[in-house]
Amino acid sequence: MPVNIQVSSTPNENALKFTLDKPALESGHKTYPNAEAAAESPVATALFGIDGVVSVFLMADFITVTKRPDVGWDVIQPAAEGAIQKAYE
Repeated sequence: MPVNIQVSSTPNENALKFTLDKPALESGHKTYPNAEAAAESPVATALFGIDGVVSVFLMADFITVTKRPDVGWDVIQPAAEGAIQKAYE
């Protein structure tokens, strides 16, 4: 069953919050500042595969993705939603 995702803005214009209808992480929280650090997380690894993503934060039922200021959300948001969907299939 596909995961339902709600996207909302954050106080940081370069970050979006993707809220899931299932746990993003079993417990605690994880911050991934780069692709190398994200190697343990399939969803974070997939998100770092999107050009312009600079950090990924997972906690409870949401994922926050932060991008470079020079890359638009029109490119990153659909790719991020697709990566999250695929990671939680």
